[in-house]
Amino acid sequence: MTNSYSKGRIWTAGILKGLVIVFMLFDSIMKFIKPASVVEGTLTLGYAEHHIMVIGALGLLSTLLYAIPRTAVLGAVLLTAYFGGAIATNLRVDAPLFTHVLFPVYFAIFTWGGIWLRNNRIRNLIPFKWEE
Repeated sequence: MTNSYSKGRIWTAGILKGLVIVFMLFDSIMKFIKPASVVEGTLTLGYAEHHIMVIGALGLLSTLLYAIPRTAVLGAVLLTAYFGGAIATNLRVDAPLFTHVLFPVYFAIFTWGGIWLRNNRIRNLIPFKWEE
């Protein structure tokens, strides 16, 4: 990272990345604690109770990799796959589109946005050009 980034860009990237990390840590940890609402929600989505810990471990591992700067891109790829599974699950049970099915899409955008704003290589890989 160079020092040529504006403070606004750095703050926005940090907030996006922080939102993803905090949400995913909370989500993953709750899967290990397994309160009744998590168990009930998982069963409603069609998974067995013994799947909860596996889903939590996959989410936690992906989030930890995303939180470490050297492995953030790998973590973002894994989180994107995790979010894809959440999208497919919500589609399968006919969950509401904007609040349930697309919620992981919003977090995928936050995930990549947090990296895109601070990483020149990612910006070159995913170029967004606005007319000026």
